[in-house]
Amino acid sequence: MTIRVVVADDQELVRSGFAMILDAQPDIEVVAEAGDGRAAVEAVRRLAPDVALLDIRMPGTDGIEACRTISAGTGCRTVMLTTFDSDEYVYEALHAGASGFLLKDVRRDDLVHAVRVVAAGDSLLAPSVARRLIAEYTSRPQAAAVAPSARLDVLTARERETLLHLARGLSNAEIAAALVVSEHTVKTHVGNVLSKLGLRDRIQAVICAYECGVVTPSPEA
Repeated sequence: MTIRVVVADDQELVRSGFAMILDAQPDIEVVAEAGDGRAAVEAVRRLAPDVALLDIRMPGTDGIEACRTISAGTGCRTVMLTTFDSDEYVYEALHAGASGFLLKDVRRDDLVHAVRVVAAGDSLLAPSVARRLIAEYTSRPQAAAVAPSARLDVLTARERETLLHLARGLSNAEIAAALVVSEHTVKTHVGNVLSKLGLRDRIQAVICAYECGVVTPSPEA
């Protein structure tokens, strides 16, 4: 099955470069390019792609608003293009429904891998993304420690441990090593966490973990 993609970035060279890389793959087709968020939303509504790559910062309708609109009104999944060193909007983009993040200097293979992962229904949450989320969360006034939420009472002890490790940005393999279980068991635990808490993916699980007090933000995080 061909993965259909919309690429949105106000920098034509960046946009065209990503589109060229993706179009060269036998299982990926770039169906549209857009120079701003409004055009990206229109393209998604018109063409119903599987994945939209959205630059966070674009003129007019920015990537976050476009992501929010796309996530709420279509079945298309979104990946945000960003420069973590300067973007303060990572947290808002996560809440808007982003399924992943890529640095604009992403390697060719990582770009292709990200599109395939997100199209398959998973999320792209590398440890670097988790660290940026934590840093953004701890910079906010509401980041004071909170008591664990009763929302988590539906989780077993093992599922809570899994959520804790997700919040720290660990991969399934790393969680398996920490819990001394198989990766298959970890996938089951992750699936249970998402299902019981009504979460879409691992990224939402990280947000939930911090908001519910599973982990307490600290400057060292």
